[in-house]
This record gives sequence, C-alpha cells and structure tokens, in this order.
Amino acid sequence: MIAKNLNYDIALRAKQLGWSKRLSRLTYLNNMRRIVSELYIRDNCHPFKATLLVWIQIPMWIFMSVALRNFSLGITDSEGGFSIREQFSTGGVLWFPDLTLLDSTWILPISVGMLNLLIVEIFALQKLEMSRFHKYVTHFARGISVLIIPIAATVPSSIALYWFCSSFLGLLQNLLLRSPGFRQLCHIPQTRSQSDTPYKDLFAAFYAKFFLRK
Repeated sequence: MIAKNLNYDIALRAKQLGWSKRLSRLTYLNNMRRIVSELYIRDNCHPFKATLLVWIQIPMWIFMSVALRNFSLGITDSEGGFSIREQFSTGGVLWFPDLTLLDSTWILPISVGMLNLLIVEIFALQKLEMSRFHKYVTHFARGISVLIIPIAATVPSSIALYWFCSSFLGLLQNLLLRSPGFRQLCHIPQTRSQSDTPYKDLFAAFYAKFFLRK
C-alpha cells in the first residue's frame, strides 16, 4: 500500500514538473528506500534478523553431518577401548539396526525429502502473491528437498537419521509457532496476518492448492 501510494505521488509530481521516466524512477527508489529504512527502525524488523538463526543452523548441520560420517566410517579414535564405529553398528533401531550402513529401504531418505518439501510448502502458502525473487527461492528450496533424497540414500543411516530428526523438529517448530496459545505464552506480539485458526487455515490452503486445482 505504501509503495502504491508513493508511486501515485511520484507520478503526479513528475507530471507537474515534467520529470523524465528515469528521474521519476530514481526518485521513487530513493524515497522507497528511505521509507523502508524508517519502517525497519520503527518496528525493529530488519529482514537480516529473520535469517540470523540460519547462519547458526547451517554450519552446525554441516559439522554434525561430518562428525557422524567420521564416527560411522571409523575415522575417529576409540573410546574406553571400544570403537565408536562398533557402537554405531549396534546402536540403531527398527529397520536400521546398523547406523554405519545405508538405509536400503529408502524410508529415511524419502522421509527427509518429504518433510523438507512440507516445510517449503508451508512457507509458500504464507504468501498469497510472491515476488519473482521469492518464487525462485521457493523453486530452489523444492529442488534441494528432492535432491536430498538420493543424497541421503548414499550416506550412513546415522546421518540420514540426523537429517530426519532435524527436519522433523523444524516442522514441529514451524507448526508450534503458529499456535495462538503458544505465542501468547511466549509473549510473541500479534500481527495483522495472525489467524485464530492457523491449522485449519493452513489445511484449507493446502487442500485448495493441491486438490482443487483445475
């Protein structure tokens, strides 16, 4: 709405003063940057703050994956006379009793990919109209979610299990933060887009997008 009003004011001003299209565009961009900066300061909502956690999660995810690979391949030293790799070989459950082997059933790899795709779609459903940049980012995230399936099938089950737990907890976190009761408990300020029935709205949007498409 701010951008629409500013565009109208600039167009009116340009007509009165006879500005060129280039000057009108530069004036619009300069004023828009100033207004956005004022909004960031007023509401304390700079976009970088939303990505701050990612810069912690990504290195941690990489380091944990490499560490688990080293444990599974027996690269690390023994502990108390027992090889860590041997402990991993008997520390699995269900259909993957040996965490040093690949998941031949592909259950973990496919589950990791599906969870990541679900998280991406939840974020995509939040925006009714996405910019071209957001569309590219969403398509890229979808591609990574699909690509992670064959990658997870070529690594030891310990890594695939870690990826599954990480994605599952990420999904739970996203769903939990939508709960009005939980947000109130954590004193998270309400927003205009916040719904009293977030899960019902999310299911309705998901159903409309994937099952009512013509």
